[in-house]
Amino acid sequence: MSADWRRLRAPSLAEFEEIAHAAYAALPAAFRSMCGRLAIHVADFADEETLASLGMDDPFGLSGLYEGVDVTRESVSDPAALPNHVHLYRRPILDEWAEHGDIALGDLIAHVLVHEIGHHFGLSDEAMGRIEQESDG
Repeated sequence: MSADWRRLRAPSLAEFEEIAHAAYAALPAAFRSMCGRLAIHVADFADEETLASLGMDDPFGLSGLYEGVDVTRESVSDPAALPNHVHLYRRPILDEWAEHGDIALGDLIAHVLVHEIGHHFGLSDEAMGRIEQESDG
């Protein structure tokens, strides 16, 4: 049966954020606990300041960004910490999703989350692959 392409559309920012929260919740608890409190932000693209700080010109080149301190570096004497942040950029992720054509959008979002968080913590690609395989999603 063929899809009715006239009725299909890309998810809105709010729908994309829902998918992202579900993907994060499906990741292994041990992995999520490394992040402490985590806020997920969704925007169509990274802003110009963020791109410039990373030496990037093409907004499609950045699908996500992690900002924060891992729980192993926090101290009880630190002031109350703000939540760590993962920024997901909808348009680059949708572009990558369209290029692949063989992966569920939620799986791709989970992949970006794992890699943004994992690179921050210095995890190997092999370790991040295992985390993705252990996901409930």
